[in-house]
Amino acid sequence: MTQSTLSYVDAITLKEWLHAPHEIALLDVREHGQYGQAHLFLATSLPYSRLEDDIARLVPRKEVRIVVYDESGKDVAQRAAHALIARGYSNVFILENGTQGWLLANLTLFAGVNLPSKTFGELVEHICHTPRITAQELTAMVARQEDIVILDGRPMNEFYKMSIPQARCCPNGELSYRIKTHVPNPSTKIIINCAGRTRSIIGAQTLINLGIKNPIYALENGTQGWFLNDYALNHQQPDTYALPNVDADIRSGVDHLIKKYQITLISDDQFNAWAQDLTRSLYLCDVRTIEEFKLDGLVGAQHSPGGQLLQATDQFVGVRNARIVLYDSDGTRAITIASWLKQMGHDVAVLKEGTRSKVRLQTTSLDLLQSSIPLIAEKDLRLFMQTKKAHLIDLRPSMTYRQSHLVGSKWSIRPNLLDDLFNDLDDLNDPNSLPVQSSEPLPIVLIANDPAVLHSASIELSYLELSHPELSHSNKRHCFAGIFHYQVPEGGFPESLPIESSPNDPTDQACIDYLFFVHDRHDGNKEAARQYLAWETGLLEQLDDQETAMYSIY
Repeated sequence: MTQSTLSYVDAITLKEWLHAPHEIALLDVREHGQYGQAHLFLATSLPYSRLEDDIARLVPRKEVRIVVYDESGKDVAQRAAHALIARGYSNVFILENGTQGWLLANLTLFAGVNLPSKTFGELVEHICHTPRITAQELTAMVARQEDIVILDGRPMNEFYKMSIPQARCCPNGELSYRIKTHVPNPSTKIIINCAGRTRSIIGAQTLINLGIKNPIYALENGTQGWFLNDYALNHQQPDTYALPNVDADIRSGVDHLIKKYQITLISDDQFNAWAQDLTRSLYLCDVRTIEEFKLDGLVGAQHSPGGQLLQATDQFVGVRNARIVLYDSDGTRAITIASWLKQMGHDVAVLKEGTRSKVRLQTTSLDLLQSSIPLIAEKDLRLFMQTKKAHLIDLRPSMTYRQSHLVGSKWSIRPNLLDDLFNDLDDLNDPNSLPVQSSEPLPIVLIANDPAVLHSASIELSYLELSHPELSHSNKRHCFAGIFHYQVPEGGFPESLPIESSPNDPTDQACIDYLFFVHDRHDGNKEAARQYLAWETGLLEQLDDQETAMYSIY
């Protein structure tokens, strides 16, 4: 397939498409760190390094209009477009000149992640005037031994990493289902926190919208605000979910949400009719806990824990204006989440029968567990390392590589894989490099811990056997003697293999899969925390009128 077969769209036309009532998937196919530095507001992050694994989940209908982009509209965007067309997607466009073209059209790029959801949280606080307290005020409440309950609205794994003393874990999606167990006394003050702002705001406003009579507050800036005030956080503090308790007050509150936000409850027959509609994309989302989902999740459903579905909608739904159907065990959680998605501008409904439903959603997924690349035994890998007769390419995340990798291995990622391999080959031609004859073909060993990443890399390496005119490396494709992979055990490399660390290799600039300011805020970096909070509170002023009009908060 040549470049002439690809279709392009200019920035102004794309802007019109994004705010039209038709379905569209806007995919940023750069790696996560690049995406987080500057991307389009409504873009879904779909890194080229795992494109084939995530595309079917994010974009289930192959006829939907898709626009992919990178920085220039060339290179990775073109390769991603070819990959999507090869998988049967029939309406694929590339943003002409990528993010550079977007800027040249005087349109705004945004830093950070989960922009539509994060911006929604800021708008909710601005419009609803969600009550909040500072870390200092909460500390004073604790010192006075006031009757308070601190609930952390994040998932259990985030709570375990760091939490505010006395806090209990109750993800936002579970609040309506469990709040009465956490807080039986109507006079108890309830404080909702998260790591920053969004889930604190949405969690507190959720309880207010449900008609909970307790005094309710969002903790301003969450655990980051706590940390910036030099208050101690707990780490690795285990917790369990409180028991469900859906009493008459909660049922009344949920009924109020149905009426106020006109939540559609659908039958199995209606869902099946939608599933047969080839003109619309359809998502089936289980908003319960992972334990519940594993027990009796519906066939074809995607586990989308309610709080995270609101916090990071673009990680679950890649098509704008698609149909989203939620379900749970009794409707309480699904209706609560639907009330928010409706205000975010999504076409959402709740499956009336919930887990008792008989519906099935046809999905397409890859069998990644059985890789077509042969697995190499540990003893053979050790021999390769001793003789230095293999190209060892580590495909794990860049930060994982920095911490520990095999001696002699090089870090790479799919967009750079072919270039890195041929640079490695050029190194072997250097008489001062490894003692191997340049004419000797060497095997490639891909080191991985993620089957999806391995699969995508194997597709990229198939270009070594094809005569793509856009590849400048075709004349060297016979310089490799087979491709193997080594699956890193869950606990890390075995002691029999020599490993090393490299805190600065790859360089920060090369770590295109890692967004530093988002992650470093949780690792003792106060400047990163301040930068993140300033980014979050500054989102609203970056919006244009069309982006603001997407939301309908009331």
